[in-house]
Amino acid sequence: MSNAITGGPSFGSLALSAPMQANLQRLGYTAMTPIQAASLPLALAGHDLIAQAQTGSGKTVAFSLPLLAKIDTSHFEVQALVLCPTRELADQVTTELRRLARAEDNVKVLTLCGGTPVRPQIESLAHGAHIIVGTPGRVLDHLGRDTLNLGALRTLVLDEADRMLDMGFSDDIAQVASQCPKQRQTLMFSATYPEGVSGLAKRFLREPKEVKLADKRDHSQIRQRFYEVTDGERLHAVGLLLDHFRPASTLAFCNTKQQCRDLVAVLQGQGFVALELHGDLDQRDRDQVLVRFANGSCSVLVATDVAARGLDIAQLEAVINVDVSPDTDTHTHRVGRTGRAGESGWAFTLASLDEMGRVGRIEEAQGRPSEFHPLSELTPATDPQPLRPPRVTLQILGGRKEKIRPGDVLGALTKDMGLAGPQIGKINVNEFSTYVAVDRDIAAKALKGLNAGKVKGKSVKARAL
Repeated sequence: MSNAITGGPSFGSLALSAPMQANLQRLGYTAMTPIQAASLPLALAGHDLIAQAQTGSGKTVAFSLPLLAKIDTSHFEVQALVLCPTRELADQVTTELRRLARAEDNVKVLTLCGGTPVRPQIESLAHGAHIIVGTPGRVLDHLGRDTLNLGALRTLVLDEADRMLDMGFSDDIAQVASQCPKQRQTLMFSATYPEGVSGLAKRFLREPKEVKLADKRDHSQIRQRFYEVTDGERLHAVGLLLDHFRPASTLAFCNTKQQCRDLVAVLQGQGFVALELHGDLDQRDRDQVLVRFANGSCSVLVATDVAARGLDIAQLEAVINVDVSPDTDTHTHRVGRTGRAGESGWAFTLASLDEMGRVGRIEEAQGRPSEFHPLSELTPATDPQPLRPPRVTLQILGGRKEKIRPGDVLGALTKDMGLAGPQIGKINVNEFSTYVAVDRDIAAKALKGLNAGKVKGKSVKARAL
């Protein structure tokens, strides 16, 4: 979630505390992104705000700095609430808030999301918190149990408001907002601005200032191609694209859960390391899928739009629209997942004759005709090796509950087993499990070493996913 902008206005021009300015410098935040430059002065001045901004535009910093500026750490009560549509986005927001909050002593941030046990959350709430980041349903659950009190709230943030409405959270948001003090600041961020978001703003914001920025990311970095297919060719065509272009990481979008399942079965049958992401997965499986894709041990993530919302995957080489989205904004969001931070990317769209009306609407929105290519030009690359991800994920049974830290795992692999640091990838420590990505050619050695050795002085069990 770092700022990739170098030419925007300086954070030094904002009315922030000296410790916060120093922390921003340490974090490498010097110039503001367009959404930050437009919204931060208004939000820091205390105005309610409606801001339209794309995922990856720096909006988390745009609402976190005003929120943190109003926290009084001497009062140990909930003073800010951030509502997010998904647990993944909530986790990302929490991580960023904690980084920014280092400027102040003892700011406590808690995440309250569904898909995880309620009991540990109740115990954490009993110890108090300054900031809550959560999904509407779970926050409402705690309000109903009287384990969460919002009487001292100063700031309410609705992050990705459009997606929360798409997911049916409108009533939950209304109930949560009704338990917040009327004299509060409300900041609402949304990638699109449909009628429902406008209605939400009228209900919960007071004389809000509006900041609407078009998606100004440089889509010239993204090379788009369309391929006409029959419905019978569609799933096979995905494998042809992967074999021809050989992207290291691909996000493939389907319009339905069943299409996700069917495509993953086809790709796995062709030897690709492909995983599915949709609403029918339980939280544990969902976490594993996201960890494996983000750490380079899965080549293709096949997802529905709702499931993929809020994910910010770095260095995504290709997006494949397996089905054409009926919504042009959704198509733009899909395509905009690749080609970020100056990187180039591919966006491929498979369209049947029945979907040409949707293609026409996309052309109208983009102001240019689509570039169609024949499927026949897709020939396997000269490399005879199947497309394999560079890394393998090893799962260690044991996580935060056992006080395992990333450094403990790295030490076991490098100091104890003699593996080189560059051969070890991302290490994710969850509540009960730890995931570590290792280079494919040393995966067997690392797995054997973990099961025979110790992590943090204790024997552990590990397996390859």
